[in-house]
Amino acid sequence: MMKVAVTGAAGMLGSHASKQLTIAGYEVVPVTRRDVDLTDAAETSRHFKSLKVRSVVHCAARVGGILANIEGGSSFLLENLAIDNAVIDAAYENNVENFLYVGSSCMYPANRHEALDIDDILTGPIEPTNANYGLAKIVGTKKVEAIALTSGRNWRTFVASNMYGPNDHFNSHKSHLVASAISKVLKAKQEGATLIEMWGDGLPRREFTYVKDFAKWIANQFSNLQNFPLIMNVGYGEDFSVREYYEMVLEVCGYQAEIQADPSKPSGNSRKLMDSTVAQQFGWTPETRIKDGLAETVEWVLGPNGMRDR
Repeated sequence: MMKVAVTGAAGMLGSHASKQLTIAGYEVVPVTRRDVDLTDAAETSRHFKSLKVRSVVHCAARVGGILANIEGGSSFLLENLAIDNAVIDAAYENNVENFLYVGSSCMYPANRHEALDIDDILTGPIEPTNANYGLAKIVGTKKVEAIALTSGRNWRTFVASNMYGPNDHFNSHKSHLVASAISKVLKAKQEGATLIEMWGDGLPRREFTYVKDFAKWIANQFSNLQNFPLIMNVGYGEDFSVREYYEMVLEVCGYQAEIQADPSKPSGNSRKLMDSTVAQQFGWTPETRIKDGLAETVEWVLGPNGMRDR
């Protein structure tokens, strides 16, 4: 049985990837903040040496929605660079043969209206509200690529769209669009409110992939890393406007309220749909349609004891 270390195993993607890898027959070694400070290179190196693993799925990152990115500023660059450098160097030093790095659509230039292809990376400025995070992810991706090219190891990057689903951040400044919309709608329903605030004008379009689908893809394809291109987009393949996400959340929650735009707040990138045709040629087909995924996520948030966050 192959042992696979999963960094960020307590987070949304890491927790689901750990579960799916276990189902696929791997022995998962979770790596969380309780185990090691991944911003500390020396500590991370010692920890990886003790794990004695030849395979890693690197999900750990400091993430957040538009508010967290604005407030966090350069810390998103510094912390993610520290995490990635520590994990990548530790994996390299300890002869990890199979390494999967999770990239982000934030790596792409801002406000491109055509579907984004790998070749578009570094061809234009990144959207300012998530530039620090995006730049860190570009560096991580390029470092993984360089190691793959110089060592011949099975080191690859899957560039993920935004994700949503159970174990996301709700009721928090870390919330992304979908989690934030769910929290606002459920709170409005609970309180009987007739207005729901939406940041910006609601026109920007976003691509969201259900986290369980992406995690299952990782687990099913991890043994085939050597067959994939060095960098590959893996996204839902369709985007919707910010307002449409709010409308769909209202629908799945069975509630009616007026969505009130606040144009004084930033709208963010106008669009960042990725071109995932290469992944589709390798069999990638997201199983969960958007409204079904939203319904499952709302059910998880409500849980047995009412509205919750992690």
